[in-house]
Amino acid sequence: MTATLSPPVARPPAENTPRVKSRRREHFAAGVLMTPFFALLVTVFLIPVGTAVWLSFFGDDQPGLGFGPEATVFAGFRSYAAVLSDPTFLGGLGVVVLYCLLYIPLLVVGSLVLALLLDSGAARLRASAQLALFMPHAIPGIIAALIWIYLYTPGLSPVLDLLGKADIEVNFLGVHGVVPSIVNIALWSNLGYNMVVFYAALQAIPREVIEAAVVDGAGPVRTAVRIKAPLIRSSVVMVVLFSLIWALQLFTEPMLLSQSTPMVGARFSPSMYIYDAAFTRNNYGLAAAASVILLACTIALSYGVTRWSNRDRGENDR
Repeated sequence: MTATLSPPVARPPAENTPRVKSRRREHFAAGVLMTPFFALLVTVFLIPVGTAVWLSFFGDDQPGLGFGPEATVFAGFRSYAAVLSDPTFLGGLGVVVLYCLLYIPLLVVGSLVLALLLDSGAARLRASAQLALFMPHAIPGIIAALIWIYLYTPGLSPVLDLLGKADIEVNFLGVHGVVPSIVNIALWSNLGYNMVVFYAALQAIPREVIEAAVVDGAGPVRTAVRIKAPLIRSSVVMVVLFSLIWALQLFTEPMLLSQSTPMVGARFSPSMYIYDAAFTRNNYGLAAAASVILLACTIALSYGVTRWSNRDRGENDR
C-alpha cells in the first residue's frame, strides 16, 4: 500500500517581511510629502474653479414686472451664451491672440539668444550681465507698467521729446501701437528671467558633447543652433507653455494703460472683461462664465502645446 504525498501548499508571503515594511514606509513618506501639494491644489484651484462653475449657472433676475429686489435664479447656459455672443469678449480674445503671436516668439528667441551668448563666453562679466538682465523681473509689474506709461505719454516722455527733435513721430498709445507697447513692457520684465532658465539648462549640457562638435569642425553658430538648442528642448517647451498661460491672463499692463489712452477699453482683454463684469456691472454669473471659458481655452492650448512637443520628440527619437 503506497502512501500518497499531497503537494506542498504555497504559503502566502509574510506580511511583515522587511521588503513589505520598506514599501509601506515609502508609501507613507510619499503621502506625507504630497499632502501639502494636494491641500494647495484643492484650496487654490479646485475650490475656486468649482465655485466659478457653480456661479456661472446662476443669474440675478427681477420678479414679475420688474418691481422688487433681484432674486438669484438658475440660468443654465444663458451666461455662457451671453459671453460667447458678446463682441467685446471675442474682440478681447483676438487681442490676446495677437499679443501671443508677437510676445511669445520674441520672448523665446530673445532669451535663448542671450543665454547662448552668455554660455559661449562672448559676453564678458557674465555674472554682472545676468544680474543686469534679471533685474527688470524683480520689479513688480505695476511699477514696470507705470515706468513705461511715463515713457509712452506725449509731453512727459523724454524719449518722445528726443524723437520729436529728430522729426520722428511715434504714437506708442495709438491704435496700431498699443499692443506692441504692451508686448515691450512684458518683454522688458520677463526676458531676463527666461534667459536665466535657458542658461541654467545650457550649463547642464555635458562639455564632452560641445568638445566633440568643435573637434568635428562645427563653428560657434552651428554648435549653438544644431547642438545646444536641441538639447534644451524641454526647457524651451516649458518656457513656451508658461508664457502662453501667463499671456492669456493679460491684465495689469492694459488696465494701467487704459487710464492713459482710449485705445485700451474696459474690456480690452478677457481678464479685463471678467473684472468689468464682476466689479463694475456686478454680474457675477457672467464673470464666472467668462472665467470658465478662459480656463477652458488655457487648458486646451496647454494640452495642444504638450501634445505637439511630445509628437515632435517622438519623431526625433525614431
